[in-house]
Amino acid sequence: MILTILAVIAGLVILVWGADRFVDGAASAARSFGMPSLLIGMVILGFGTSAPEMVVSALAAVDGNAGIGLGNAYGSNIANIALILGMTAMISPIKVSSTVLRRELPILTLVTVLSVFFLSDLYLSRQNAVILLVIFFILMAWAIIQGMNQDSDSLAKEVEKERSEKFMPLTRAIFWLVAGLVLLVAGSRIFVWGAVAMARLLGVSDLIIGLTVAALGTSLPELASSILAAKKGEHELALGNVIGSNLFNTLAVVGISGAIHPVAVEAETLYRDMTVMVVLTLSLFIIGYGFRKEQGCISRFDGAMLFLAYLSYTAWLAIKVLKA
Repeated sequence: MILTILAVIAGLVILVWGADRFVDGAASAARSFGMPSLLIGMVILGFGTSAPEMVVSALAAVDGNAGIGLGNAYGSNIANIALILGMTAMISPIKVSSTVLRRELPILTLVTVLSVFFLSDLYLSRQNAVILLVIFFILMAWAIIQGMNQDSDSLAKEVEKERSEKFMPLTRAIFWLVAGLVLLVAGSRIFVWGAVAMARLLGVSDLIIGLTVAALGTSLPELASSILAAKKGEHELALGNVIGSNLFNTLAVVGISGAIHPVAVEAETLYRDMTVMVVLTLSLFIIGYGFRKEQGCISRFDGAMLFLAYLSYTAWLAIKVLKA
């Protein structure tokens, strides 16, 4: 058991650090080649913060443990909204003035509802997984076109400010881009082995491990970056990290996992985990979109409610593990 715990912790540390190096290298390289700031924020940072989930899900699916990937994606979505945005908003209320984020909020809501529809038969087929990936690539193409023509958005300004603080020469950026990718794969391999072993020792499904340990661990980069952004007053960047990550998780992470290895889903997952994810996404859409006012705002009270929701959900899963 000690070796298993050490493998999970070591895998997560390597995974998170590798993802951070990968993001810095990719963003600096993109900036060196003249990519617009808004595009870096929407595509590069969105991919980078979801890179741990992607690699973990892909390797778990290859090993026949697709439940880890599924739980990792949906568990991360829940943690991103309830834990990360909840804690961030309690530190500093998050105002939503970016037209890009206000446009992506309804898209995230529709994509979340679509994912529930695909799992309503308690099975993620390869066909449905491919559809998710196709939607993902269409949205990325649309984001690239929008990003090339709209670099004056408030999100773009915050991304420009954030990336200028971490800019590095092109050769160094490429080195960390490659090194970060290697660390991502290595850390994911160690983590998946430890997670599967832990699930067997505890007598729970790999899905539960994905929803808890994997989801929280791979969400640490978003938590750190969002809290730091909130302290700097970069509200759009904090919310953009979460929206981008959740879109990547729901479409790319689940799509990759299901395309590699179709997976049967427990009924409890649909009625418990998916319901929680949908409710949180709808609440984020309602709060963030700001109906009846010029802009939305996630207040400290809203943040406290989201954080309380995450604690309640985690307690629910903990009871499930204790009963196993």
